[in-house]
Amino acid sequence: MVLNLKESYGIWQQYLTDFPKSTRFTLGSKIDDVFLAAIEYCFLASYSASSDKQIFVDRGIARVDLIKLLLQLAWDIKALDDKRYIHLSNQLGKIGQMLGGWRLQIISKTPAH
Repeated sequence: MVLNLKESYGIWQQYLTDFPKSTRFTLGSKIDDVFLAAIEYCFLASYSASSDKQIFVDRGIARVDLIKLLLQLAWDIKALDDKRYIHLSNQLGKIGQMLGGWRLQIISKTPAH
């Protein structure tokens, strides 16, 4: 999971250099921060105790969803072209599916109270 996010982040970094200067240090920086938070939460989930994993996975899912929203905003204001938006959105969609599967796996292993 972390490797997929790292790969997407590397792609994002290439795209960020072509962001218009007027949004590079606002929206671009925000997307960058949220990407790093998503990577961090997935990393923490992979190393945390079983009882804490779901918390970090849920936070990772929320961050990936926020990245998708912010990328859509960047596309709406023409800071990101169609091809790049579609490429990153597809990558993040796959990552979201994997995170959702990880979450379901955690839930199914958690005993009911």
